[in-house]
Amino acid sequence: MNSTILVTGGAGFIGSNFVHMLAEIRPDARVVNLDALTYAGNLENLEPVAKNDKHRFVQGDITKAEDVEKAFQEAQEQGGDLYVVHFAAESHVDRSIVSGAPFVNTNVLGTQILLDASRRHGVKKFVHVSTDEVYGSLGDTGLFTEETPLAPNSPYSASKAGSDLLVRAAVHTHGFQACITRCSNNYGPYQFPEKFLPLMIANATEGKSIPVYGDGMYVRDWLFVRDHCEAILAVLEKGRSGEAYNIGGNNELANLVLVRHVLRELGKPESLITYVKDRPGHDRRYAIDASKIRRELGWIPRFTFADALPLTIRWYGANSGWLQRVRSGAYRDYYARQYGSP
Repeated sequence: MNSTILVTGGAGFIGSNFVHMLAEIRPDARVVNLDALTYAGNLENLEPVAKNDKHRFVQGDITKAEDVEKAFQEAQEQGGDLYVVHFAAESHVDRSIVSGAPFVNTNVLGTQILLDASRRHGVKKFVHVSTDEVYGSLGDTGLFTEETPLAPNSPYSASKAGSDLLVRAAVHTHGFQACITRCSNNYGPYQFPEKFLPLMIANATEGKSIPVYGDGMYVRDWLFVRDHCEAILAVLEKGRSGEAYNIGGNNELANLVLVRHVLRELGKPESLITYVKDRPGHDRRYAIDASKIRRELGWIPRFTFADALPLTIRWYGANSGWLQRVRSGAYRDYYARQYGSP
């Protein structure tokens, strides 16, 4: 694969896992990694590829055309066919409830700036990484398919739905080669600890209370991050332009059930569970029908929840220093140590 892949948001949770995977299974691919290093972007996540001469890091913001142009110039200098995998986004629902404007700015405006630059630079294929939250909420039965109408219920998911539609418009208006992926809840190494699962693991490990919204019976389909990254690569290499592909782990669990799994793995008591006031507009259930990507591209998740949850818990235990630096904010010093002040 004589190619250069521009990855946006590649210092974040899923993006850094994707970069690690490329180094492992597509070692000839050159990667240019564009990340703004906001609160969830952590260069320490990229230490495994820091000395890899196929990896180039560019600090920049997708809402700034000059930063995007700088990344594309770097990518074109690497040679070969040019691809884009777009992870960069504001992604935390609770933060979007406090203020939706940063989500519109990054997720909508930033995506359009990136699309415009991609068209100018002759990108061969663009993969836009979205979320199942654009579909809204399900009842007790049924699954989201790619034909499910978009009905987002939070400022975060509304901004992601907007970016999805901009990608769709680029395909249909300009003949741009692009696909959209919509995943269920990810878990695994390098996840920022304000997210549900790493927060639970960290608090339980330290014997602190674990906050659970409402009655704890909000259901999500849990997907191990490595499975998600392999699915994105399949879409990049084989997906049909203009298509959306749902990516799910086929693993529905209520939040409360997931908490109990974590507590059992760590040998901690259920008395740590603390029920807190529900967040506004909380979707009751998400569940993904991933039959399209299995049928068309041959992707299936390789990791079972029974295997991947203990792997995840062990990773956080073995990387307690990483976790403490992220929780304290000291991870922001890593850039200054490695590259000088951002």
